[in-house]
Amino acid sequence: MQKQAKKVLAAVGDLFFTIKITDAAKKAGLQVEFVKTDKELLEKAREMPSLILMDLNFQDIHPLKTLARLKSDSELKRITVIGYVLPVQGELKQKAQETGADLVLMRAAFSQNLPQILKRHASAA
Repeated sequence: MQKQAKKVLAAVGDLFFTIKITDAAKKAGLQVEFVKTDKELLEKAREMPSLILMDLNFQDIHPLKTLARLKSDSELKRITVIGYVLPVQGELKQKAQETGADLVLMRAAFSQNLPQILKRHASAA
């Protein structure tokens, strides 16, 4: 079985973050694929990306419901999911963590740490 390039799935509605993720993924040697609906995210997750990045304010993906569906699926629950929220959304952050997000960061911390996060997932076996 030939090893494929590692892929990141991103559910992001903000153009700034789309550009930032694309640039950081390219530098880390990862492919990134953006999804715009919860259905598309769940379908693409079946391809077992190494990481899913999720804007928890992107309502087109129904973030908490989709996260719950990912983490309740025996295959998909192994995929690392990292979400981000606005600084004033402590309750949303807590709900996402309780629902199964592996890591939830404030937008600024996500933006600042994105290159390291992607490098770590690019080098993970």
